[in-house]
Amino acid sequence: MISGLPPSPDMLSNHTIIIVDDEHELSEGLRVILSAQFPSLTIMATTDPNQVLARIQEGEVSMVFTDIRMPGIDGMELLRRIKKIDPAVSVVVMTAFGSIEMAVDAVRHGAFDFICKPLNSEAIFKIVQIGLERSGLIRENIILKRRISDRVSFANFVGQSAPMRKLYDVIQAVARTDYTVLIRGESGTGKELTAKAIHTLSKRKEASLVMINCPAIPEHLLESELFGHKKGAFTGADCSHVGLFDEADHGTICLDEIGDIPLSVQIKLLRVLQESEIRPIGSSKTHKIDVRVIAATNQNLEQKREKGAFRDDLFYRLNVVTVWTPTLKDIVEDIPLLANHFIQMACAEQNLPPKKFTGEALTMLSRRAWPGNVRELQNVVRRAVMFCQEETIGSEYLLSPGRPLLAEARRLGDVSLPCNSELPYKTAKDEVLSQFSRKYLAALFGSTKGNISKAAERSGISRAALQKIMRRYDIQSDDCREGGE
Repeated sequence: MISGLPPSPDMLSNHTIIIVDDEHELSEGLRVILSAQFPSLTIMATTDPNQVLARIQEGEVSMVFTDIRMPGIDGMELLRRIKKIDPAVSVVVMTAFGSIEMAVDAVRHGAFDFICKPLNSEAIFKIVQIGLERSGLIRENIILKRRISDRVSFANFVGQSAPMRKLYDVIQAVARTDYTVLIRGESGTGKELTAKAIHTLSKRKEASLVMINCPAIPEHLLESELFGHKKGAFTGADCSHVGLFDEADHGTICLDEIGDIPLSVQIKLLRVLQESEIRPIGSSKTHKIDVRVIAATNQNLEQKREKGAFRDDLFYRLNVVTVWTPTLKDIVEDIPLLANHFIQMACAEQNLPPKKFTGEALTMLSRRAWPGNVRELQNVVRRAVMFCQEETIGSEYLLSPGRPLLAEARRLGDVSLPCNSELPYKTAKDEVLSQFSRKYLAALFGSTKGNISKAAERSGISRAALQKIMRRYDIQSDDCREGGE
């Protein structure tokens, strides 16, 4: 049986070892010796390989010792099944009929080690220590990869405010289930990103994610696009067409702007959610599908239900889990983070060197109302990067082109800024901006008697930024000075 003296006990803990052998005396004897050597380990003995598989599926098992020849499921088959369930388990194959070919075959199928009977205790103890270390390292690597995957899934999300942290937690919780999800929020709040993150973090991540913008598909084609059709089902159906639900089979389908689908299609969609089956147009048969449904909308579905434009039963089928995406006014503290993120993206899109915002510009962005939310903020940043040729973008570049400048000029008494359409756009813009800046500063210094500090405070920009604009246009405050600075 087992001979030799054990080395001094180690400090291994939080691991479970299972010994399976059709000879109960051998498996129980090995359990007793290992338990004496490693008292902090959980060690089990059994003659039934199915119990091993059940235990591995229920929780983490670090190591399995299995006999190679057993009735029913033999050691090699058990090895293959264990590796399919949990690759981190270190499997040691035991046999009284060892051969090089058998050892090679066991290792090729994922065995950690191969030992021959009678068993030597010192060799067994060393195998346990190394095998448990291996299992622990593999589990740490799996956890690390999962964390990296989570970060990748949230790569396009920016924000550390309380509402954003709550959104991250909700997405991760929802992704662990297979429930239907309704994502709600204003336009431009990241509903599509949320749907993609839920899919990427779910067990369906290896399958397809099919995104559908429902209003973009003509009403008379929407049913065919979603559920498919058979050849000859209607005029122009020259061949059969596979619907988007079939394309998403075993994966996820996201119905964006679900509130815009017609009532006729709502009925068909309800059947999909209730029965998990679809019937293509022109077909007399239904077939099963395995699809997770995510719906998104910026509309008030409760009002549409009251008006009879959205079915109550479909609403309740979709509204199993609701995820709300926060507006920019809910996450004002994240606006500087978002702006800096978008400025990097815009510079990369336009193949420009890195730029940054001034503190005044970030303050202006944080104080502004954003009816278009994150999407509107990104567009403003893109425009600022496009029009600013300098490394630092000031608040003057956050005004919408043309109309705000003209309105400001009119406020200062100039209603006749020239706009020479014969000039190139950039030259004409620079000319208008130059004249506006000169007239603005002249009026500003006139009202502050040439005091640069007061002028900076009144204009809402820093003294250094104001002096930079003055140097750019060769403007002096002395001509307007009536008192000292």
